[in-house]
Amino acid sequence: MNFRKEQLKQYSLIMEEWIPKGASIAIAAWGRYIYYFAGGHDLHLKEGQKIQTNSLADLVLKKGCRTEAVLEDALFQVPYYGIGYPIEINGEKAALVVFLPLHHAVPITSPYKFLTGKQEDEWKPIPIEKVSHIESLQKKTWFYANKEPYKTSITLKDLQPRLPDSFLRIHRSYIVNILFIDRIVRDFSSNLLIQLQDGTELPVSQSHMTEVRGTLGF
Repeated sequence: MNFRKEQLKQYSLIMEEWIPKGASIAIAAWGRYIYYFAGGHDLHLKEGQKIQTNSLADLVLKKGCRTEAVLEDALFQVPYYGIGYPIEINGEKAALVVFLPLHHAVPITSPYKFLTGKQEDEWKPIPIEKVSHIESLQKKTWFYANKEPYKTSITLKDLQPRLPDSFLRIHRSYIVNILFIDRIVRDFSSNLLIQLQDGTELPVSQSHMTEVRGTLGF
């Protein structure tokens, strides 16, 4: 196993977007936890400790997609709420997991049925099923419907938890509606590009590659 802790820097973009202060962070690969940072909710994991069956890390590695769960104290002596993301380390499947006490669990909220966007001096409510993708550009958030851009004050970070299941984060700056995807291709650097039905091309970042593959099943 050729792994250096410096490599964790490539995942910092994921962490800083949504991880609350005080969270504990672990990375698991090769059947073991290879990194652990104890926050305010310490599960007393040890680097080198084996991944236990049905732990959050185990579920993420098996499913290959974003997973959240409340797991009981049989695993770590305390019940915990966690969110896990599939990642890759040195070409191998890995899991980045974040642990929080139960009272920090994300409240269940209903998905958006529409987004209200601004064009010049007008605001229009757009049904969510007509939104093809959402973009963060120069610290502003834009969503697109029928190739028309609409500006919203809601950030990608706040939008993502309340979007329907058809929406997928593919990049730090992009969320795409899967129903509008026409095809997935590779660019000249062999990175993935998502082509929408209207011809729009959106890049898939390396940090979201595993989740995109797991969700879309290829």
